[in-house]
Amino acid sequence: MAMSKFPRVPRAAKPLNSPIVKVARGLPDDQTLLDALAANRELDVGDLAKQFGLKGDDRRLLRQRLKHLSEAGQLDKRGRKTFGAIGALPDTGVCEVVERDIDGELWVQWGKPEDTKKDKAKPPLARLAPLKKSVVQTPPTIGDRIFARFEKTSDGWVAHLIKVLDQGAPKVVGVVRISRQRKGVSEIRLESVNRKTKENYVLTGQGLDALEDGDVVVAAPVGGITRYGPKPAKVIEVIGKEDEPKVASIMSIHSHGLSIGFNADTELEAKSAKAPGLGKRTDLRDLPFITIDPSDAKDHDDAVYAHRDEDEANPGGYVVWVAIADVAHYVTPGSSLDKDARDKGNSTYFPDRVEPMLPHVLSSGLCSLQEGENRATLAVRMVFNAAGKKLSHSFVRGLMRSAAKLSYEQAQAAIDGTPDDKTGPLLDTLLKPLWEAHACLTRGRNIRQPLHINSPERKITLDAEGKVIKIEPRVSLDAMQLIEEMMIQANVSAAEALEKHKTPLIFRVHEAPSLEKIGNLADFLATLGLPWTKGEPPRTERFNALLDGQKDGPHAEIINEVVLRTQMQAHYSPENYGHFGLNLDNYAHFTSPIRRYADLVVHRGLIRALKLGDDGLTDYEIKTLKDTAEHITETERRSMKAEREAIERYIAAFLQDQVGATFQGRIVGVTRFGLFVKLTETGADGIIPVSSLGNDYFVHDDVQHALIGERSGQRWRLGTNIEVELMEAMPITGGLVFKMLSEPEAADPNAPRARLGVRARTGQAFQPRSGKPGPKTGGRPKGFIPQGVKNAKKKKKR
Repeated sequence: MAMSKFPRVPRAAKPLNSPIVKVARGLPDDQTLLDALAANRELDVGDLAKQFGLKGDDRRLLRQRLKHLSEAGQLDKRGRKTFGAIGALPDTGVCEVVERDIDGELWVQWGKPEDTKKDKAKPPLARLAPLKKSVVQTPPTIGDRIFARFEKTSDGWVAHLIKVLDQGAPKVVGVVRISRQRKGVSEIRLESVNRKTKENYVLTGQGLDALEDGDVVVAAPVGGITRYGPKPAKVIEVIGKEDEPKVASIMSIHSHGLSIGFNADTELEAKSAKAPGLGKRTDLRDLPFITIDPSDAKDHDDAVYAHRDEDEANPGGYVVWVAIADVAHYVTPGSSLDKDARDKGNSTYFPDRVEPMLPHVLSSGLCSLQEGENRATLAVRMVFNAAGKKLSHSFVRGLMRSAAKLSYEQAQAAIDGTPDDKTGPLLDTLLKPLWEAHACLTRGRNIRQPLHINSPERKITLDAEGKVIKIEPRVSLDAMQLIEEMMIQANVSAAEALEKHKTPLIFRVHEAPSLEKIGNLADFLATLGLPWTKGEPPRTERFNALLDGQKDGPHAEIINEVVLRTQMQAHYSPENYGHFGLNLDNYAHFTSPIRRYADLVVHRGLIRALKLGDDGLTDYEIKTLKDTAEHITETERRSMKAEREAIERYIAAFLQDQVGATFQGRIVGVTRFGLFVKLTETGADGIIPVSSLGNDYFVHDDVQHALIGERSGQRWRLGTNIEVELMEAMPITGGLVFKMLSEPEAADPNAPRARLGVRARTGQAFQPRSGKPGPKTGGRPKGFIPQGVKNAKKKKKR
């Protein structure tokens, strides 16, 4: 276990020297006092005095005796006037989660470790009891401080959570650096892997001798912060070595507090799960569903099937079936599986691993729609007319069997005319009807007008050791768009069904841009000579007209970036605000319950609303939907940050050997301290510090999204294509630093001259890009005082 390098060492108690304390009449002897404390676990001096009827001098002698018993290590002083028995915990108290055992159980230690004297034993550890159903906050993790109620059981002490005092307590992930000082004394420092902060720490506490230079550890800042120099921190866990290729993901996991693995009860429940028989389920095994997923997919939670509608009243229409794994059958409300899934909120995907929401025995087994295997499903049948408008939908809880497992590339190749041995027999009967149905749905999508924002993605390929061997753009295939549009329509159907039955649910909402964001967009477009009415309500059709009209123009990329930044961030909510980006009034996540808790909640809602079983959404879940929505929104954003940071570290490691090389890129961010650049080939992100842009002083213009030379007026604008040189690559932080090789854009002749800053008022010389010194301009003679200031000083003297 990771904590083995930092063992707990119990300290022996000092022997009691009783003769030094005078025993007064009426005062109980030592053993009687200790028995009283053991019976009550904790008492203050007043309570003890009252219990033994002591007054006056006897109370003073009682305090003296308790003090000596405490110094002798036979009782524990817990406050100015409060004492407790050694080895006993108080009724309630503040404690810290200090470790996780091999069964996944968390253990807490009462009190502050730094307050424990060296000559006294530490308080016993207490096992953290499973959270009660009424507790809706995220469970604590190692390093968190909690307020708990302690209970003595036959198996030892148990802590019952009352409140998490500092959920997500500050923790630092960093690399150990050991430096040799004079006289052989080493200083062990921690170099944070967070490139947004330059703070370093000095490590203190036990077990430091076991650390090695280059160890990657999780640490927690402790008290006693010095005014100058690094802050102290204690090591919680050693998680790897900086030269291990796969440590990039591990650092991201710990930096963002992602839950790792599952507790023992969850694993046991997963292993005990059994596939259901047909029973009351609808038999869908005759329908030839197929799964179409990425080639490296381990789980398959959706399958599709489509055919022409045989109803004469719907000429040219199509019937589309979407079958989703019935995760709700296995993960029931209040179970350990459910608690762990809610805690995680979603699966998190890294280049080298997945931290799944459900144990692999379910996510890659019983809940995965594997080819040729009977699987429980919650399926929706949707009917579309020739224009792609959905006419109806119906849900069934059934049993299905996938006819084939295909990759996107495999299915696309078959449609494009190069089927293989597996797709050849499926081409006319299954694949072509799917593509025809997709064409029908695309007509409806075009009428609906979702946003046309372009956001290219990159795929990272690793070798067996976890090193990056290739970074390339993800190719967008029709097969991917087919699955995406069918999943969107299934999500819409789920939201509409629950709305119709007035069953509460968690919506996936994306609100329209705020008036402030629209105003900023209009101001920016004005700098390009493009009109946009600020008072016009935001509509996707208006955004698409702008994007499509400029897609072949010189400003296409910068307009795409600014329109993207104008949008709000999608989130989960029990209130329906619609989905602006997809231009939908009702939208909920239904199609991925293996990897998203939101979808599992929607499944339970459908089971309850449509009376498809007794394992649907409970009254308690309905009562706490707001808390759940807020929680899973946070876990989703936490996962996105962790995934992005891991990718940045892998890319930095890949480019580490290419320092000094030149690359083509594009400006994707403009700030007062520099330009953010995305490389065209790899999608790597880095920064060009403003100080390296030249001898002009560049000012950030947030309207034009540009850095503008204060004197020259030359500009670096968002979306500009540039050439850069890689100056530094830092795999530990994922940071890349570039040098600009391109020339800036010429000054806008119609723009007002930039207002000169403090450099002109102080007479600082301007150094042009040629390096030749220029004349001093705008400076005042030394000692010059404006007339108004002179008069003000005279008045003050009077």
